[in-house]
Amino acid sequence: MTAPARTTGDSAELIAAERPVLAHNYHPLPVVVARAEGCWVEDVEGRQYLDMLAGYSALNFGHRHPALVEAAHRQLDRLTLTSRAFHNDRLAGFAERLAALTGLDMVLPMNTGAEAVESGIKVARKWAYDVKGVPADRATIVVAAENFHGRTTTIVSFSTDETARTGFGPFTPGFRIVPYNDLAALEAAVDETTAAVLIEPIQGEAGVVVPDDGYLAGVRELTERAGCLFIADEIQSGLGRTGRTLAVEHEDVVPDMVLLGKALGGGIVPVSAVVARREVLGVLRPGEHGSTFGGNPLAAAVGTAVVDLLESGEFQRRAAELGVVLRGALTELVGKGVVGFRARGLWAGVDIDPAIGTGREISERLMREGVLVKDTHGSTIRLAPPLTITGEELRSAIGALEKVLAQG
Repeated sequence: MTAPARTTGDSAELIAAERPVLAHNYHPLPVVVARAEGCWVEDVEGRQYLDMLAGYSALNFGHRHPALVEAAHRQLDRLTLTSRAFHNDRLAGFAERLAALTGLDMVLPMNTGAEAVESGIKVARKWAYDVKGVPADRATIVVAAENFHGRTTTIVSFSTDETARTGFGPFTPGFRIVPYNDLAALEAAVDETTAAVLIEPIQGEAGVVVPDDGYLAGVRELTERAGCLFIADEIQSGLGRTGRTLAVEHEDVVPDMVLLGKALGGGIVPVSAVVARREVLGVLRPGEHGSTFGGNPLAAAVGTAVVDLLESGEFQRRAAELGVVLRGALTELVGKGVVGFRARGLWAGVDIDPAIGTGREISERLMREGVLVKDTHGSTIRLAPPLTITGEELRSAIGALEKVLAQG
């Protein structure tokens, strides 16, 4: 007889129940979330926490934003899936609005961020063969060290994170890895076989690494001169997070292709997209790529509602203004347990003095203070609150960090 689905229990019981039935590919903090609203989540015991991670930017608009929930409810009552075997009445409007928001021409709708990256790689290679004239199976893509674009087999083939790579070979060829934020190394790696340069405008998983001023403009100039594509992975950095719609806008750069995900689904459904110039995405023909769920009516409805929110500019302004508050508060902590930080908009990587604790330990201590963050790379923690956070809530979270650091 099949056991009934577990729906009740305290945190310890529910965490223990996961171990025998879930793959151990994550190491979550020991909090079991049952409800959420705005910037706050509540665990099964009723304890409340300020969410300073926002689903790695998937929840840019907070939990259960009323406009996004309403859009999902309306669509759930009408139509959820057709597959791309048929047209649906929501997809064209979504694609038009998203292309206009990014300043590009065409959209390839997918579901997850990793799918968008994989799709972008396929499109870039096809463009290299059909348009640039690279000999068959010779196309290369230049990427940056310490990147994070996902964990599928192709993507880990050009990762420098050995945790993501070890035990998963053989690896997909066709990638050249250069140091991030190094235009000279990038130029040396580009040649007549180069289909594209694929980078994150800000490296998220690496610890919110912000490149030098002029780097993104330099990448744009170099790729134009070399006759290859500039692909910006804005899956974490995009859609308001850094104070602009896209992080590349800080240098007035328009890539040939932008990869979007996470916040595009409003924290409700997985929605991702490749958005590109017409002559780039136009290389695809029927049967060459696809996704049963990509561009489904529910995703298109929620994605359109996300674009609605961003078109007002409110969230970009909030991220920029509160980003000043965040930087100021973190600056006050340097030398008081913080050895350094990098920030842009409402996004920061904070390096904790290793003598005080690892990133994991600091995250667990903050959890006990009612604040949720996540660690990366040793003693670094990431802060990426919903863009709906108030100044008071933001200062409260930094106050909790100050308290934890003072405890040593």
